Amino acid sequence: MTTYRWQVLRAGRFLLDGGGMFGVIPKAVWSRMVEPDDKNRIELNHNCLLLESSEPDRALGRPRRILIEAGTGDKLDEKMSKIFGLDGRTVEQAVIEAGVDPAEIDQTIVTHLHFDHAGGLTRRVRDGEEPHWQINKPGVASGDAGAIRFTFPNAELVVQRREWVDARNNDSVMTKTYYRDHILPFEDESLPLADGRQRLRHIDSPRPFPLNRKPSHDELPKTSVDERSSEVSPGVGVFLVPGHTWGQQGVRFMDTEGNEIVFTPDLIPTRHHAGRAYSLSYDVEPFTAMVTKHWFLKEASEKNWLLVLDHEPGDPLCRVRANDRAWYDLVDA
Repeated sequence: MTTYRWQVLRAGRFLLDGGGMFGVIPKAVWSRMVEPDDKNRIELNHNCLLLESSEPDRALGRPRRILIEAGTGDKLDEKMSKIFGLDGRTVEQAVIEAGVDPAEIDQTIVTHLHFDHAGGLTRRVRDGEEPHWQINKPGVASGDAGAIRFTFPNAELVVQRREWVDARNNDSVMTKTYYRDHILPFEDESLPLADGRQRLRHIDSPRPFPLNRKPSHDELPKTSVDERSSEVSPGVGVFLVPGHTWGQQGVRFMDTEGNEIVFTPDLIPTRHHAGRAYSLSYDVEPFTAMVTKHWFLKEASEKNWLLVLDHEPGDPLCRVRANDRAWYDLVDA
């Protein structure tokens, strides 16, 4: 099996409403764990992963480089950047600081297409550059940029088909989270990769439960994550983690030290979200998120996954251990 060297990339600060981040949990409870600012926002981070295969890829003649998650990027206007407390840092900067040319990223994988996960896939055009894609219709831009470039021009984008369809339809509990300029450029067939492949790759991973059947409160899938994973690069798999969105996916791979790494999406965005009812107000189906969290934590505990949490502002690395309350705790890796 192909293994990977990897590192966490910090792609900037991000502030969100504390009530939105904790859903039905009262402020009197969640504020004991994390202190909000004077606008009731809590501090989060855009956490991403940079992978490099331990052996050269035969087709590339060098190690394969994969980026998991892309953060918000630089396209939001000043007003929205201020609302979300963005500090100007982007995943592009983090990749360059890691010693990698953005043009040498071969594949990007996002857990879902909300702007704080997919916005950094494209960026503003800079002085002296030609745009890859023009914004020529109202309602397409996520900010005040009229033209964009692909941040990682030679990278294929991998996303679940269900997530892509929902993003195209703007099916979300939020009105401004699936922005067109994060999405439309990738399905433009006139903008293929240098080798002729399309930039966008849809994945149809098996569902944890049959479509249109609601599982019970404590029900577990009859199949394992191993059986429901879809390989998208040698040794890298994705699997459906529904609840926050219907097409949200986790990402898993083995590292050179023998750890099974799982990049954890907004099912458990921070260390404070392991509780059964600790879901987000932004979830399209909170009950589904709760059911998903049960089987996800059970597999993580049994298989000793090393989790990387997507929005944790502190140490995002943790493991899962069963506790004496018939549930699970996140512990230091």
